[in-house]
Amino acid sequence: MTQSTQLKKIREKVFAGQRLDFDEGLFLHDQADLFDLGEMANQVRERKNGKTAYYNVNVHLNPTNICVYRCVFCAFRADLKSPKGYRMSDGEILERAAEAEARGATEMHIVGGLHHEMPYDWYLNIVRIIHQAHPKLHLKAFTAVEWDWFARLTKRPLKELMQEFREAGLGSIPGGGAEIFHPEVRDILCEHKADAEAWLKIHQEAHELGIKSNATMLYGSIEKPMHRIDHLLRLRDLQDRTGGFQTFIPLAFHPDNTKLSHIKKPDAITDLRIMALSRILLDNFPHIKAYWVMLGIRTAQVALSFGADDLDGTVVHEKIYHDAGSDTPQELSTMDIRRLIQEAGRIPVERDTLYHEVLREEGQRAFRIGERLELNQV
Repeated sequence: MTQSTQLKKIREKVFAGQRLDFDEGLFLHDQADLFDLGEMANQVRERKNGKTAYYNVNVHLNPTNICVYRCVFCAFRADLKSPKGYRMSDGEILERAAEAEARGATEMHIVGGLHHEMPYDWYLNIVRIIHQAHPKLHLKAFTAVEWDWFARLTKRPLKELMQEFREAGLGSIPGGGAEIFHPEVRDILCEHKADAEAWLKIHQEAHELGIKSNATMLYGSIEKPMHRIDHLLRLRDLQDRTGGFQTFIPLAFHPDNTKLSHIKKPDAITDLRIMALSRILLDNFPHIKAYWVMLGIRTAQVALSFGADDLDGTVVHEKIYHDAGSDTPQELSTMDIRRLIQEAGRIPVERDTLYHEVLREEGQRAFRIGERLELNQV
C-alpha cells in the first residue's frame, strides 16, 4: 500500500469516527503531513466539543519541593539540606488558599515533592485545612506517584486512603507522574518511582470510587515514536474500562536545569503534531488540553485548531515547569485567555474542574490588577 493510499484510508476512518490501531498511529506520527494531522484532529475535536474552548480560574500549590526521588528530567526537586529546598507551613498554605478564593478561583491544583521526613497525615492535613477554610474550592490534589508514596508510607489499601482524602475534601486527581510508560524509557527517566502499572492501577481505583482524574505524557526527552504511541494506547485502554479520565495533557519536556539539559526542547511543530495525534488516537477522552505554561502562549493558541479544546487556566504560582526553563508568564488574566480563544476562532467558556460551565454574576470577571487577580465589577 502506498503512503498516500494509507493516509487516505486512515483519514476516512477518522472522519467516520472509527478507532485507529498502533500501526496506524505510528504511521501518522512518522509519515503524515502536519496539516493532514491537524485536519483530522480538528474533525475529532469539533465532533466532541464544537467550537468551544474551555479555561478555568485556578491557582497552583506546591507545598514542598523536597523529594525522595531524583528523576533526571526534574528541575523542581531539592535535597533536604539544599538551600533551594522549602516546605510550606499551614499558615502559608491557608494564605495561598485565601488568595485563590479572593481571585475568584474555582480550583486549587496541589502537587509537589515527596518529603521523606513528613508523615502521611501532613499531606492529608493540607487538603483538610484548605477544605475546612474554603469549602467552595475544588481541590485537585496529588499525582499517582504521590498516591503510591502514601500507600508505601502507611501500608494501607489505596482505596482506603483515597476515601479518607475524599472525606477531607479531595475533589479529583491530576494526571502528572505518567511521564512515558514504556520501561525502556521510564527506567531511565525515573527508575525508582511508581511504574506504569502502578500509575494506571491508581487511576483505575480512583475511577472505581467515582473520583475523576486527568492523564499526561511527557514527550521530547529520550523516548522514540513507538513509546509515545504505546503510552497513548495504554491510556485509551484504561479509559475504555473506567471512563474516569476527563482530560489528556501532552507535556513538552523542558530540559533547562535538569540532568538532560543537553537535549533540545521540542519545537512548535512537534508540539502541534503530538497534540493532533493525541486527539486522533484518544477517541474516548472528552478533552485535550493545550497547557500554555509548557507550550508557550502562541503555540497553545494554535493548538486549538490541532485538536485541543482547553487552555487550562490562570495558573498562578506554577513552579515546576518554570524551574525547568519555561519562560511563559506566571499567570494569565481571564481577559487574556478569552481574547486568545476568540482570536483562534473559538468560543471561550469558563469551566470548573469537572467541566461544568461557570456563570459569573452579570458584570463580574476575574482580572489582573497589578500582580493580583480579583473578582470585581467591570
